[in-house]
Amino acid sequence: MAVATKSSIAFLLISSLLLGSPYLSLSEATVDQSVPIVSGLSWTFYQNTCPTVEFIIRNYLMSVFSSDIGQAAGLLRLHFHDCFVQGCDASVLLDGSASGPGEQQAPPNLTLRARAFQIINELRNRIENACGRVVSCADIVALAARESVYLSGGPYYGVPLGRRDGLTFATINATLQNLPPPFANTTTILSMLATKNFDPTDVVALSGGHTIGLSHCTSFTPRLYPNQDPTMDQTFARNLKVICPTANSTNTTVMDIRSPNIFDNKYYVDLLNRQGLFTSDQDLYTDSRTRGIVTSFAVNQSLFFEKFAVAMIKMGQLSVLTGNNGEIRANCSVRNSRIKSDLVSVVEELPVEEGRSEF
Repeated sequence: MAVATKSSIAFLLISSLLLGSPYLSLSEATVDQSVPIVSGLSWTFYQNTCPTVEFIIRNYLMSVFSSDIGQAAGLLRLHFHDCFVQGCDASVLLDGSASGPGEQQAPPNLTLRARAFQIINELRNRIENACGRVVSCADIVALAARESVYLSGGPYYGVPLGRRDGLTFATINATLQNLPPPFANTTTILSMLATKNFDPTDVVALSGGHTIGLSHCTSFTPRLYPNQDPTMDQTFARNLKVICPTANSTNTTVMDIRSPNIFDNKYYVDLLNRQGLFTSDQDLYTDSRTRGIVTSFAVNQSLFFEKFAVAMIKMGQLSVLTGNNGEIRANCSVRNSRIKSDLVSVVEELPVEEGRSEF
């Protein structure tokens, strides 16, 4: 799809959403009150300290998406990869250090969009200019993911806030162990996510995030070469082979062939037609434990939106830091202690600055 077409779709989609629903307040969000909230988080955490935080994030992302709606998928994926590994503490944003490579260097994270990291820091700067340094990078990631879903046509759900930013990043091995690979089958995915208290409905709903975004060929070419996966539709496979002519092709393709830039339930329609891109996608329809859930979402978008919202609220609370734990970073990619250390080394004659933060 041409860039101009993408921009037109984004403009029309965002405009229709906002015209149909002026500005949804948190109280108007789709919230399942049966989802327990972790102690330390609150639906109105920034009501007094930064009441405009959600408006700031949405206004900026509207501008970003009007020219590149593809960034919505990048921000949503960033939230997933943050929360599944070490919890929703913005550790995926941290650069590596002398202690070792950061989470970004782990193979599953090498394809995270560089622009998504930039957008989070740009949002952090705008929020600090308006409110001071009171909103964590972890909360910005969570809110940016929600806005990405909503501004792409998906549900608007509440996000409990009050996360703090982590002081450490996970090892590459820990990252690999906590992010289900695209070649995983349903048994593996259900087992992995059960350890995080997700049930099969949550798993199928979260997989629906693949309704927007792109994939690199190498994530699914094992289904094409040397032998074609028999669960893949023949025409779909032939088209993929044109895009990815060899097993190690570096090209990309859309995750959802029906509506790649719109957050809807067409991903599940793809699965019913054996047009899921990853093994982890298509096997949800092949496996009897999740087949019925896939079918129900394919025929009922409202049900998918409801279950997706519940699963996202649950995911957004995985192993969060609250209260006095962690910190609120001045730069989302660097721990505050490193910033202070750099300041001291550059301005040694002003040791008083070590105890302050200007960022």
